[in-house]
Amino acid sequence: MLVFLENQNTLTPVERDAFKLEQDIHKLVEPNLETVFQLEYVTSEFTVGEFRLDTLAFDQATSSFVIVEYKKGHSYSVVDQGYSYLSVMLNNKAEFVLEYNERKGKQLKRTDIDWASSRIIFVAPSFNTYQKNSVNFRDVPFELWEIRRFDGGIVVLERCESTSNESIEKVTKSASSTISTVAAEKKWQMKRHT
Repeated sequence: MLVFLENQNTLTPVERDAFKLEQDIHKLVEPNLETVFQLEYVTSEFTVGEFRLDTLAFDQATSSFVIVEYKKGHSYSVVDQGYSYLSVMLNNKAEFVLEYNERKGKQLKRTDIDWASSRIIFVAPSFNTYQKNSVNFRDVPFELWEIRRFDGGIVVLERCESTSNESIEKVTKSASSTISTVAAEKKWQMKRHT
């Protein structure tokens, strides 16, 4: 992506200002969740069992929880981490509802949540080809967002869109137990709402 400043029909390149630490991305995106993703911030560094979630958010439009994870590099698997976090969420629903109620002073119940709409958002300066292709299904519950910062305070976020019409359900029947469990929960929740 080339970024320029225009001044009287003259384009001047804007230099990229790379993120040095994962925490820099976290500190920039988290306070702007509503602006960027239309999500309600719940808490930061939420721990459930052995897992620590960078940001827990709530999507009022779908009545579902969203976990936002920030990455500096791309030497990790979004599929493993994403399904692990969804599994933790769906197997610990009460913990998520309790955290929301305590932080927001509200009284949601587990049945108020559309668990089938739960998703994970990964935010990183870039994703490799394998990561992008691993979520290239029309219904995978993960979003990949690339974030870039430029001189002059310019920040660009771009979603890596799926180009496939294939469903993840085709592979979950024979997949690992975590993927099967999450898929079954999401499918059960979808049937319940129809």
